[in-house]
Amino acid sequence: MNANKALWEKGDFTRIAQSMRESGEALVKQFEITNGLKVLDLGCGDGTTALPAAKLGADVLGVDIASNLVEAGNARAQSLGLTNCRFQEGDASDLHDLDDDSFDLVVSIFGAMFAPSPFDVAKEMVRVTRPGGRIIMGNWIPNDPTLVAQILKISSAYSPPPPEGFVSPMTWGVEANVIERFAGAGVPDEKVSFERDTFTLEFPGTPSDLLAVFRTYYGPTMNAFEAATADGREADLQAELDALFNSQNASPNEGTTAIPATFLRVTVAV
Repeated sequence: MNANKALWEKGDFTRIAQSMRESGEALVKQFEITNGLKVLDLGCGDGTTALPAAKLGADVLGVDIASNLVEAGNARAQSLGLTNCRFQEGDASDLHDLDDDSFDLVVSIFGAMFAPSPFDVAKEMVRVTRPGGRIIMGNWIPNDPTLVAQILKISSAYSPPPPEGFVSPMTWGVEANVIERFAGAGVPDEKVSFERDTFTLEFPGTPSDLLAVFRTYYGPTMNAFEAATADGREADLQAELDALFNSQNASPNEGTTAIPATFLRVTVAV
């Protein structure tokens, strides 16, 4: 089975995505969405950015490798009456069922960065974007001190070594790598721009409660805990992550959580 598909179908990312809704809507408002704009959301999950784009009038296709997230996205779109948004299963590194030059805007917020074969991902994103269109990615940054980068860093330290040839998804958070990958797809350096941005995870419980959600439903954290338990290090991993979540909570209200996480926003003019 496709290892990436297995990872994201393992838990239930919808539980994590609930903490990302407000930031997702705020981010999409910056995308200059217009009525009828054709948008592809790659690695869309259950629609954290796809649904807000559809609410603003875009014609949105969400593609995700996890069938459970595709099902959840379609259910959310239907419940909101959004006939201009649909979800289907697919791999960001091989969008063989999508035509060239099909979309005005291709978006991938913490999605396509996790697909294997990053050069293929860049080529596919460029291929399906019409000339004059845009690509916008949000990618976590390696060794960034904020929450999600640290979750992934800590989790990897407790997990088995990756298979030979594995390319870390965090390499998408390095500007030079992004430039190289899009150059391989024929995009000149000057058409790729970067800025740091912030996504805030908001949760109606304590930071330790939010960690429990990650432990139960977030594939990378689930794998780390399985490996740590097998090695007799479960308590160490729990303590390390609990300290991380609690130290980064910026909520002014006791018993609630708001943790900002820095990411690299990439904009590509095709």
